[in-house]
Amino acid sequence: MTTKRTVLVTAHTGREAAVEAARTVIGRLVDAGLTVRILNAEAEAIACAGADVVPASAAAVQDAEMMIVLGGDGSLLRATELARPAGVPLLGVNLGHVGFLAEAEVEDLAVTVDCVVQGRYDVEERMTVEVTARLNGQLLADTWALNEATVEKNDRMLEAVAEIDGRPLSRWGCDGIICATPTGSTAYAFSAGGPVVWPEVEALLLVPISAHALFARPLVISPRSTVALEVQPETAGAVLWCDGRRRFDLPAGARVEVRRGTVPVRLARLHGVEDTGAPFTDRLVAKFDLPVQGWRGRVRS
Repeated sequence: MTTKRTVLVTAHTGREAAVEAARTVIGRLVDAGLTVRILNAEAEAIACAGADVVPASAAAVQDAEMMIVLGGDGSLLRATELARPAGVPLLGVNLGHVGFLAEAEVEDLAVTVDCVVQGRYDVEERMTVEVTARLNGQLLADTWALNEATVEKNDRMLEAVAEIDGRPLSRWGCDGIICATPTGSTAYAFSAGGPVVWPEVEALLLVPISAHALFARPLVISPRSTVALEVQPETAGAVLWCDGRRRFDLPAGARVEVRRGTVPVRLARLHGVEDTGAPFTDRLVAKFDLPVQGWRGRVRS
């Protein structure tokens, strides 16, 4: 007996284009014989027959083959909170701006759904970070991030000491300090002047934000290292952000530790969609509209 395939579809219901795209995706999946689930908070806006309405809980992704997300990178980051614990791969369809995490553009919607129905996709794992914050032994936060964990100033300048593997590195007076994954290297860390790191590279990035210091270069650190940031007494409190979604207040004296996560985020990569499934170099060129005029390619014998 063959188990019926199940896909969870979620959309940025604040965008009409995303709602329309969700209806198209649901209709094509149902017509192909797949079971489709949608979240109860989105059901009224999507208003599409043929989908099972489920609460936004672990049951929503139980036994699901995939989670399709229609929106921007923010929508996909929100979806990771459901998909990551269950190990369910995410497939993002971009309706935002850059949409670096998305696998397909909305213009390729029909081909994208066909790839899912026909099983023409691979799954890659993206490194995450685990983040804890403590004050005098008291746990303030125990969370994780796909893109980055950032300690930022609250009102006045942040004074913090960075530590790598139990040894002090530097003290910075700054707006904040980013600890990012390779996936996050094209997000906040990129905007703050950090390097672009290919997803296959296993590393942690440390990027000070607007530091008043002679040595405040972005650093690429071993994925086996533990990064710690200690908020100094002169700082009138700080804020810990993870993926720009989870926020925790940090009093003076708080210590934030960031290390490689044990649970990755899984992303689906399609076969047969134009500009999709291409090398990361091609993705950079497409997303940032990089000039490549004059490229002649490899010499062929």
